[in-house]
Amino acid sequence: MAEKLKIGIIGMSEGNGHPYSWSAIFNGYDKEKMKYCPFPIISEYLAKQNFPEDGLGKFGVVTHIWTQDIATSKHIAASAKIEVVVENLEDMLGKVDAVLLARDDAKNHYKMAFPFLKAGIPIFIDKPLALSVKEANKILKEQQYENQVFSCSSIRFAKELDLTEKEKDQIGEIVHVEAAIPKKWDTYAIHIIEPIIARLPHRGKLLGVKCLQSVAITNCIVKWENTTAYLKVTGTIPITVSLNFYGEKGCVTKEFSDSYTCFKNSLHKFVKVINKEEENIKREETLEIIKILEKGRK
Repeated sequence: MAEKLKIGIIGMSEGNGHPYSWSAIFNGYDKEKMKYCPFPIISEYLAKQNFPEDGLGKFGVVTHIWTQDIATSKHIAASAKIEVVVENLEDMLGKVDAVLLARDDAKNHYKMAFPFLKAGIPIFIDKPLALSVKEANKILKEQQYENQVFSCSSIRFAKELDLTEKEKDQIGEIVHVEAAIPKKWDTYAIHIIEPIIARLPHRGKLLGVKCLQSVAITNCIVKWENTTAYLKVTGTIPITVSLNFYGEKGCVTKEFSDSYTCFKNSLHKFVKVINKEEENIKREETLEIIKILEKGRK
Protein backbone atom coordinates (compact mmCIF):
# COMPACT_ATOMS: atom_id res chain seq x y z
CA MET A 1 0.00 0.00 0.00
CA ALA A 2 1.14 3.55 -0.75
CA GLU A 3 2.56 5.61 2.08
CA LYS A 4 -0.01 7.41 4.23
CA LEU A 5 -0.64 10.95 2.96
CA LYS A 6 -0.18 14.08 5.07
CA ILE A 7 -3.14 16.28 4.17
CA GLY A 8 -3.89 19.96 4.71
CA ILE A 9 -7.44 21.31 4.81
CA ILE A 10 -8.24 24.93 3.98
CA GLY A 11 -11.18 27.29 3.95
CA MET A 12 -14.62 27.67 5.47
CA SER A 13 -17.70 29.03 3.72
CA GLU A 14 -21.16 29.92 4.98
CA GLY A 15 -23.44 26.93 5.42
CA ASN A 16 -20.70 24.41 4.62
CA GLY A 17 -19.29 22.11 7.31
CA HIS A 18 -16.88 20.12 5.15
CA PRO A 19 -13.75 21.06 7.15
CA TYR A 20 -15.30 19.26 10.13
CA SER A 21 -16.63 16.20 8.31
CA TRP A 22 -13.83 15.65 5.78
CA SER A 23 -11.16 15.91 8.48
CA ALA A 24 -13.05 13.50 10.74
CA ILE A 25 -13.33 10.94 7.93
CA PHE A 26 -9.52 10.70 7.91
CA ASN A 27 -8.71 11.40 11.58
CA GLY A 28 -11.67 10.27 13.59
CA TYR A 29 -13.06 12.83 16.00
CA ASP A 30 -13.58 13.96 19.58
CA LYS A 31 -17.23 13.24 20.38
CA GLU A 32 -17.58 15.92 23.06
CA LYS A 33 -15.99 18.71 21.04
CA MET A 34 -17.81 17.75 17.84
CA LYS A 35 -21.11 18.30 19.67
CA TYR A 36 -20.40 22.03 19.33
CA CYS A 37 -19.93 21.85 15.57
CA PRO A 38 -22.36 24.42 14.09
CA PHE A 39 -23.73 21.73 11.77
CA PRO A 40 -25.55 19.20 14.02
CA ILE A 41 -26.08 16.72 11.20
CA ILE A 42 -22.32 16.11 11.08
CA SER A 43 -22.07 14.83 14.64
CA GLU A 44 -25.25 12.82 14.01
CA TYR A 45 -23.90 10.89 11.04
CA LEU A 46 -20.41 10.56 12.51
CA ALA A 47 -21.96 8.94 15.59
CA LYS A 48 -23.34 6.17 13.37
CA GLN A 49 -19.85 5.16 12.23
CA ASN A 50 -17.22 3.00 13.88
CA PHE A 51 -13.78 4.59 13.83
CA PRO A 52 -11.17 3.86 12.70
CA GLU A 53 -12.77 1.02 10.67
CA ASP A 54 -15.26 3.28 8.86
CA GLY A 55 -12.77 6.07 8.19
CA LEU A 56 -9.88 6.59 5.77
CA GLY A 57 -7.14 6.80 8.39
CA LYS A 58 -5.08 4.04 6.80
CA PHE A 59 -4.73 6.15 3.65
CA GLY A 60 -4.03 9.58 5.11
CA VAL A 61 -4.23 11.98 8.03
CA VAL A 62 -5.24 15.64 8.07
CA THR A 63 -2.23 17.20 9.76
CA HIS A 64 -2.73 20.95 9.06
CA ILE A 65 -5.70 23.33 8.93
CA TRP A 66 -6.27 26.94 7.89
CA THR A 67 -9.53 28.85 7.77
CA GLN A 68 -10.23 32.57 7.59
CA ASP A 69 -10.81 32.65 11.35
CA ILE A 70 -8.21 31.29 13.78
CA ALA A 71 -10.82 30.47 16.44
CA THR A 72 -12.79 28.42 13.92
CA SER A 73 -9.61 26.65 12.85
CA LYS A 74 -8.80 25.76 16.44
CA HIS A 75 -12.27 24.36 17.07
CA ILE A 76 -12.19 22.22 13.94
CA ALA A 77 -8.69 21.05 14.88
CA ALA A 78 -9.82 20.05 18.37
CA SER A 79 -12.96 18.35 17.05
CA ALA A 80 -11.22 16.39 14.28
CA LYS A 81 -7.83 15.74 15.92
CA ILE A 82 -5.77 17.97 13.62
CA GLU A 83 -2.34 18.66 15.09
CA VAL A 84 -1.30 21.91 13.42
CA VAL A 85 -3.28 25.14 13.01
CA VAL A 86 -1.55 27.58 10.64
CA GLU A 87 -2.13 31.32 10.36
CA ASN A 88 -1.29 31.53 6.64
CA LEU A 89 -2.10 29.21 3.75
CA GLU A 90 1.51 29.20 2.61
CA ASP A 91 2.63 27.79 5.97
CA MET A 92 1.47 24.38 4.72
CA LEU A 93 3.84 24.35 1.74
CA GLY A 94 6.46 21.67 2.15
CA LYS A 95 4.53 20.17 5.07
CA VAL A 96 1.66 18.35 3.33
CA ASP A 97 1.34 15.88 0.45
CA ALA A 98 -2.16 16.94 -0.59
CA VAL A 99 -4.74 19.65 0.13
CA LEU A 100 -8.52 19.71 0.56
CA LEU A 101 -10.02 23.09 -0.40
CA ALA A 102 -13.21 22.61 1.57
CA ARG A 103 -15.24 25.71 0.76
CA ASP A 104 -17.95 25.77 -1.88
CA ASP A 105 -18.00 29.47 -2.83
CA ALA A 106 -16.32 29.08 -6.20
CA LYS A 107 -15.29 32.74 -6.50
CA ASN A 108 -12.51 32.05 -3.98
CA HIS A 109 -11.17 28.84 -5.50
CA TYR A 110 -8.53 30.24 -7.85
CA LYS A 111 -6.97 32.51 -5.25
CA MET A 112 -6.87 29.86 -2.53
CA ALA A 113 -5.70 27.03 -4.78
CA PHE A 114 -3.01 29.04 -6.55
CA PRO A 115 -0.07 28.59 -4.12
CA PHE A 116 -0.64 24.83 -3.95
CA LEU A 117 -1.02 24.50 -7.70
CA LYS A 118 2.25 26.35 -8.22
CA ALA A 119 3.93 24.08 -5.65
CA GLY A 120 2.74 20.96 -7.49
CA ILE A 121 0.60 19.72 -4.59
CA PRO A 122 -2.49 17.68 -5.55
CA ILE A 123 -5.67 19.45 -4.50
CA PHE A 124 -9.31 18.47 -4.06
CA ILE A 125 -11.36 21.59 -4.81
CA ASP A 126 -14.88 21.42 -3.41
CA LYS A 127 -17.80 21.69 -5.79
CA PRO A 128 -18.27 23.55 -7.96
CA LEU A 129 -14.74 23.96 -9.29
CA ALA A 130 -15.93 27.22 -10.89
CA LEU A 131 -19.13 28.90 -12.06
CA SER A 132 -17.93 29.44 -15.62
CA VAL A 133 -15.94 27.39 -18.08
CA LYS A 134 -13.52 30.31 -18.45
CA GLU A 135 -12.79 30.38 -14.71
CA ALA A 136 -12.46 26.58 -14.58
CA ASN A 137 -9.91 26.64 -17.38
CA LYS A 138 -8.05 29.43 -15.58
CA ILE A 139 -7.62 27.12 -12.57
CA LEU A 140 -6.73 24.07 -14.67
CA LYS A 141 -4.15 26.06 -16.61
CA GLU A 142 -2.14 26.46 -13.38
CA GLN A 143 -1.71 22.70 -12.98
CA GLN A 144 1.92 21.62 -12.91
CA TYR A 145 0.95 18.19 -14.21
CA GLU A 146 -2.14 16.42 -15.49
CA ASN A 147 -4.71 15.49 -12.83
CA GLN A 148 -3.23 17.71 -10.10
CA VAL A 149 -6.77 19.07 -9.57
CA PHE A 150 -9.62 16.83 -8.43
CA SER A 151 -13.12 18.31 -8.10
CA CYS A 152 -16.62 16.89 -7.88
CA SER A 153 -19.92 16.78 -6.08
CA SER A 154 -19.59 13.99 -3.56
CA ILE A 155 -23.17 12.95 -4.35
CA ARG A 156 -21.72 11.60 -7.58
CA PHE A 157 -20.57 8.67 -5.42
CA ALA A 158 -23.90 8.05 -3.63
CA LYS A 159 -24.53 4.35 -4.20
CA GLU A 160 -28.19 4.71 -3.26
CA LEU A 161 -28.71 6.74 -6.48
CA ASP A 162 -27.41 3.92 -8.69
CA LEU A 163 -29.90 1.95 -10.73
CA THR A 164 -29.75 -1.79 -10.11
CA GLU A 165 -29.53 -4.14 -13.08
CA LYS A 166 -33.11 -5.21 -12.39
CA GLU A 167 -34.30 -1.58 -12.43
CA LYS A 168 -32.44 -0.93 -15.69
CA ASP A 169 -34.19 -3.91 -17.25
CA GLN A 170 -37.57 -2.79 -15.91
CA ILE A 171 -37.47 0.76 -17.30
CA GLY A 172 -35.42 0.22 -20.45
CA GLU A 173 -33.34 2.88 -22.15
CA ILE A 174 -33.37 6.15 -20.16
CA VAL A 175 -34.92 9.01 -22.10
CA HIS A 176 -35.41 11.61 -19.34
CA VAL A 177 -34.36 12.36 -15.76
CA GLU A 178 -35.96 14.70 -13.24
CA ALA A 179 -34.16 15.85 -10.10
CA ALA A 180 -34.72 18.27 -7.25
CA ILE A 181 -32.67 19.77 -4.44
CA PRO A 182 -33.10 22.67 -2.00
CA LYS A 183 -30.87 25.73 -1.39
CA LYS A 184 -28.94 27.79 -3.99
CA TRP A 185 -28.32 27.13 -7.67
CA ASP A 186 -24.64 28.17 -7.54
CA THR A 187 -23.67 25.79 -4.75
CA TYR A 188 -26.28 23.01 -4.85
CA ALA A 189 -27.44 22.51 -8.45
CA ILE A 190 -24.22 20.59 -9.12
CA HIS A 191 -25.40 17.99 -6.59
CA ILE A 192 -28.08 16.90 -9.06
CA ILE A 193 -26.32 17.74 -12.34
CA GLU A 194 -23.21 15.65 -11.62
CA PRO A 195 -24.90 12.42 -10.48
CA ILE A 196 -27.15 12.57 -13.53
CA ILE A 197 -24.23 12.99 -15.93
CA ALA A 198 -22.23 10.27 -14.15
CA ARG A 199 -25.13 7.84 -14.64
CA LEU A 200 -25.86 8.72 -18.28
CA PRO A 201 -22.70 7.77 -20.21
CA HIS A 202 -24.69 7.52 -23.45
CA ARG A 203 -26.41 10.90 -23.17
CA GLY A 204 -24.58 12.26 -26.21
CA LYS A 205 -23.51 15.82 -26.92
CA LEU A 206 -24.92 18.67 -24.82
CA LEU A 207 -27.32 20.58 -27.10
CA GLY A 208 -28.87 23.23 -24.88
CA VAL A 209 -29.83 24.55 -21.45
CA LYS A 210 -32.93 26.64 -20.75
CA CYS A 211 -33.59 28.11 -17.33
CA LEU A 212 -36.56 29.86 -15.71
CA GLN A 213 -35.95 31.57 -12.38
CA SER A 214 -38.65 32.73 -10.01
CA VAL A 215 -38.22 34.35 -6.61
CA ALA A 216 -38.25 30.96 -4.89
CA ILE A 217 -37.37 28.27 -7.43
CA THR A 218 -34.99 27.74 -10.34
CA ASN A 219 -36.30 25.43 -13.08
CA CYS A 220 -33.90 24.20 -15.74
CA ILE A 221 -34.24 21.97 -18.81
CA VAL A 222 -31.10 20.31 -20.17
CA LYS A 223 -31.07 18.67 -23.59
CA TRP A 224 -28.48 16.18 -24.85
CA GLU A 225 -28.57 14.22 -28.10
CA ASN A 226 -30.09 11.14 -26.48
CA THR A 227 -31.92 12.33 -23.37
CA THR A 228 -33.20 15.33 -21.42
CA ALA A 229 -33.26 16.40 -17.78
CA TYR A 230 -35.46 18.68 -15.73
CA LEU A 231 -33.69 20.23 -12.73
CA LYS A 232 -35.40 22.04 -9.87
CA VAL A 233 -33.59 23.98 -7.13
CA THR A 234 -36.08 25.09 -4.46
CA GLY A 235 -34.17 27.64 -2.35
CA THR A 236 -35.50 27.75 1.21
CA ILE A 237 -38.32 25.31 0.44
CA PRO A 238 -37.35 21.91 1.95
CA ILE A 239 -37.45 18.97 -0.43
CA THR A 240 -36.06 15.43 -0.58
CA VAL A 241 -33.02 15.11 -2.85
CA SER A 242 -34.02 12.62 -5.51
CA LEU A 243 -33.46 11.47 -9.07
CA ASN A 244 -36.35 10.18 -11.17
CA PHE A 245 -35.22 8.06 -14.13
CA TYR A 246 -37.72 7.77 -16.98
CA GLY A 247 -37.13 4.89 -19.37
CA GLU A 248 -39.00 3.67 -22.43
CA LYS A 249 -40.88 1.16 -20.25
CA GLY A 250 -41.25 2.91 -16.89
CA CYS A 251 -39.87 5.13 -14.15
CA VAL A 252 -37.74 4.61 -11.05
CA THR A 253 -37.18 7.10 -8.22
CA LYS A 254 -33.95 7.07 -6.21
CA GLU A 255 -33.53 9.15 -3.04
CA PHE A 256 -30.28 10.44 -1.58
CA SER A 257 -29.81 9.45 2.07
CA ASP A 258 -26.18 8.83 3.08
CA SER A 259 -23.97 11.93 3.30
CA TYR A 260 -21.15 10.23 5.19
CA THR A 261 -20.55 7.45 2.71
CA CYS A 262 -20.61 9.66 -0.37
CA PHE A 263 -18.12 12.07 1.26
CA LYS A 264 -15.92 9.13 2.20
CA ASN A 265 -16.12 7.69 -1.32
CA SER A 266 -15.16 10.98 -2.96
CA LEU A 267 -12.19 11.48 -0.63
CA HIS A 268 -11.08 7.89 -1.22
CA LYS A 269 -11.30 8.52 -4.97
CA PHE A 270 -9.02 11.56 -4.55
CA VAL A 271 -6.47 9.42 -2.71
CA LYS A 272 -6.62 6.76 -5.42
CA VAL A 273 -6.06 9.38 -8.13
CA ILE A 274 -3.03 10.73 -6.22
CA ASN A 275 -1.64 7.19 -5.89
CA LYS A 276 -2.31 6.51 -9.58
CA GLU A 277 -4.60 3.63 -8.68
CA GLU A 278 -7.59 5.08 -10.56
CA GLU A 279 -8.25 7.59 -13.34
CA ASN A 280 -9.46 11.08 -12.50
CA ILE A 281 -12.97 12.18 -13.46
CA LYS A 282 -12.84 13.13 -17.13
CA ARG A 283 -12.10 16.83 -17.60
CA GLU A 284 -14.62 17.04 -20.43
CA GLU A 285 -17.29 15.82 -18.03
CA THR A 286 -16.39 18.36 -15.32
CA LEU A 287 -16.41 21.18 -17.87
CA GLU A 288 -19.79 20.02 -19.21
CA ILE A 289 -21.20 20.17 -15.67
CA ILE A 290 -19.82 23.69 -15.23
CA LYS A 291 -21.24 24.75 -18.60
CA ILE A 292 -24.73 23.70 -17.43
CA LEU A 293 -24.22 25.55 -14.14
CA GLU A 294 -23.10 28.64 -16.00
CA LYS A 295 -26.01 28.66 -18.42
CA GLY A 296 -28.44 28.02 -15.58
CA ARG A 297 -27.33 31.21 -13.84
CA LYS A 298 -28.40 33.45 -16.74
